Amino acid sequence: MHTPTTPGARLLSAVPYLRKGCRVVDVGTDHAYLPIHLVREGLVAEALACDVNQGPITAARANVAAAGLADRIGTRLTDGLHGVEDFSPDSVLIFGMGGELIVKILSEAPWIRNESIGLVLQPMSRAAVLRRWLLENGFSIEGETLTYEDKYYQTLAARYTGRVDSYSDVELAVGRLNIETRPPLFEGFVRHEIAVLEAVLRGKAKSAQADTSFEEYMKRSLESLL
Repeated sequence: MHTPTTPGARLLSAVPYLRKGCRVVDVGTDHAYLPIHLVREGLVAEALACDVNQGPITAARANVAAAGLADRIGTRLTDGLHGVEDFSPDSVLIFGMGGELIVKILSEAPWIRNESIGLVLQPMSRAAVLRRWLLENGFSIEGETLTYEDKYYQTLAARYTGRVDSYSDVELAVGRLNIETRPPLFEGFVRHEIAVLEAVLRGKAKSAQADTSFEEYMKRSLESLL
């Protein structure tokens, strides 16, 4: 059982994608629990904890000070990645937001189109939207991790390579690498996604005019992975 100040599996899914001694920006940091853990455990050298709201930044600043890490973890009140490039991060973490909001944040920060900057992203929804944007904008998806904390979470590691790729609809939804490697949580995750589609289909069944072809196609595609 982790304490409130120690991140659980969902946040710690970032760790395998971080190079020891790197500098990280944590967007939407909330209480800065993840940057504090990363720096305290020697997993990264320095961190910048960012949030768009003053409340989380005030809490983050207090927690960083209490941990005695104010010399290695900065805090910044900012919208997304605006004004963060001066920190020169090696890695950018964006957890706890919807896929469309992550896309907006990334698209407003052209400086991340840099092979030396790794992205570690955890969309709370619309993972397919995020994957499609990455692939269409020259980012290669280098890693995928599934975690479960009350629900399933997908963590993506990506980096700018300039290469444009495309995934099938099912690969966009659950990840090509997850399909290839079939990690321990994969089957449960796929079954959950099928259940979500079945709920949508039940809702649409109440309307004679509703088009259910995409949901039915996705359901069949996901079932074929089991």
